[in-house]
Amino acid sequence: RGRFPQKDLESLFPGMSADFTSENFSAAWYLIENHSTTSFDQLKTAVVNLKKQANKKNEGSLAYVKGGLSTFFEAQDALSAIHQKLEADGTEKVEGSMTQKLENVLNRASNTADTLFQEVLGRKDKADSTRNALNVLQRFKFLFNLPLNIERNIQKGDYDVVINDYEKAKSLFGKTEVQVFKKYYAEVETRIEALRELLLDKLLETPSTLHDQKRYIRYLSDLHAPGDPAWQCIGAQHQWILQLMHNCKESYVKEQKGKHAFLFPMLDLDSDVRPSPIGHLSQTASLKRGSSFQSGRDDAWRYKAPQQVVFVEKLTKLVVSQLPNFWKLWVSYVNGSLFSETAEKSGQMERSKKNARQRQNDFKKMIQEVMHSLVKLIRGALLPFSLREGELRQYGGWEMKSELSGQWLTHVIQTVRLSSESLTALEIPNDMLQIIQDLILDLRVRCIIVTLQHTAEDIKRLAEKEDWVVDNEGLTSLPSQFEQCIIHSLQSLKTVLDCKPGEASVFQQQKTQEDVCQLSIGIMQGFIDCLEQLSTKPDGDIDTSHLSVDVSSPDLFGSIHEESSLSSEQRLLIALSNCRYLERHTFLNIAEHFEKHGFQGVDKITQVSMESLKELDQRLFEMYIEFKADPIVGSLEPGIYAGYFDWKDCLIPTGVRNYLKEALVNIIAVHAEVFTISKDLVPRVMSRVVEAVSEELSRLMQCVSSFSKNGALQ
Repeated sequence: RGRFPQKDLESLFPGMSADFTSENFSAAWYLIENHSTTSFDQLKTAVVNLKKQANKKNEGSLAYVKGGLSTFFEAQDALSAIHQKLEADGTEKVEGSMTQKLENVLNRASNTADTLFQEVLGRKDKADSTRNALNVLQRFKFLFNLPLNIERNIQKGDYDVVINDYEKAKSLFGKTEVQVFKKYYAEVETRIEALRELLLDKLLETPSTLHDQKRYIRYLSDLHAPGDPAWQCIGAQHQWILQLMHNCKESYVKEQKGKHAFLFPMLDLDSDVRPSPIGHLSQTASLKRGSSFQSGRDDAWRYKAPQQVVFVEKLTKLVVSQLPNFWKLWVSYVNGSLFSETAEKSGQMERSKKNARQRQNDFKKMIQEVMHSLVKLIRGALLPFSLREGELRQYGGWEMKSELSGQWLTHVIQTVRLSSESLTALEIPNDMLQIIQDLILDLRVRCIIVTLQHTAEDIKRLAEKEDWVVDNEGLTSLPSQFEQCIIHSLQSLKTVLDCKPGEASVFQQQKTQEDVCQLSIGIMQGFIDCLEQLSTKPDGDIDTSHLSVDVSSPDLFGSIHEESSLSSEQRLLIALSNCRYLERHTFLNIAEHFEKHGFQGVDKITQVSMESLKELDQRLFEMYIEFKADPIVGSLEPGIYAGYFDWKDCLIPTGVRNYLKEALVNIIAVHAEVFTISKDLVPRVMSRVVEAVSEELSRLMQCVSSFSKNGALQ
């Protein structure tokens, strides 16, 4: 219309404006496609020529018909005459229609043919029917054989084949209206439903590996199982872990109550039970530590483990072996890796991710419940006083004949620490594991308290180990044994006092500081009491061990090791010598060790201990002075007035009287005794003895009213 004027187009295609038919449209489109560059006049000329050719063709056909028209009429007349003749002859010679006889003959022939070939034709129809049925069976044998194939593949465990066949059948016959197909497809659905139930049972069956769980979840997803099988599996695993933990506790409690003298597995406490970080973290694929707690055993040092220790180790191994798969199952559930590509295409994975986001709080509660159960079961076995009465009935039940030693508590702490490291390696949020850190802190505090209590008991028994063998400094082995006992105790607490990543200091609480300070003071006071007991108990209670003196020590008056036993005065001197060494060396060394290990209130411990030691030293010193000075002082007055001596009436003096000689000899004997044990004590002791004798002499002289010439000279 844009190229040619309207009137020109109408001249080419009459009636175009009124009724533009498909033929006109086709002709117009032909012109546009093939003659877009031809001028309108040329096209008009071509149309005229085409019309002329069409008219010539019509005129040729019409001329042909006109030329043979007489022949057609003659043939028509002949046929009509024949028909009339036949009609007339038939009516006269044959009753009824002339074809009646022919019809009867044909019917008899047909009946005869039916009689002859009915059986053959029947077999042919049956063969055709059978052939058609076989064709149908052959064509759709996949569907007809599918129920049996599903059963066989299920028995063989070829679930992938079953799922693929089911998907194929569903796409082909899921919406069929053919009754036979519907019937067989219903059989397929029945078996698939049974397979869903079977897979769900296998999925919820425990124990089960993470690989199998993922596989069954993927199968159920591909089979479009109702509900959320993955979440059902997570819930079943959660309950199973809790049940395992409680069963573990019940079995060990029954075993403890059933056997009074049970031989526990051998565990070495002196070996390093911690595996190397690389070796430990390399196991995070399954995080089953196996015997990682008992690596590197030294056969020379083995102890029989208490039932609670064995239980805690078994419980932590159980949790660390099961929880990783549980956590990984959740992670796979969240990121959708549980599902196959089919699930991704169908959008099921997105639905799963959405469900996982909605259930994050529920899963967090599951993890927290497992952590709470783990912690409370350990508390019930080791720290029952930290549980409420209701919790104690559920998580306790142990026979607590005696509390665990510090060594075993240290071993338990290392065990729990390893468990915490393993769980942290799973990237479980720290807030879920905080309860384990709280447990470790309480165990560390309890270990320190128990170790110090046992140390105090050991210190009290040091009196039994006193051999009274004196070295050249006047000391026995007791101060050294005391210092070594405390150092060993603090060294055993080193791993407990050291803070691992994420742990708090054991001394962060004021109550813990005060308790540890009081126990430390009690240890020091216990040793002071031990010294007092040794130095003051009766002779009959003293060990008959002989006192020996170092050969290098000067012995002016003979060594006292020849004596059969120690006198009370000698024990006092040895105790005084030990006290002097404790004040100047031992207590200061112990204070340094306390500070080195991070103890709080060391100044208070040292101050109180020093004051108590000085009080003991002063009491023992006064006792010794009383033992040695009083007899000398008491012999002066009787010696002076022996033989009714009178200062007013006495003979001319010929020398010092015997009482004074005896006093000097006794003082020299005291000097010798003190010097033999500890020459450092000589000035302190001798000054007091001489002072006491001098004071008594002064008093006695002041009591004399008058002297004669000889008396004054005497």
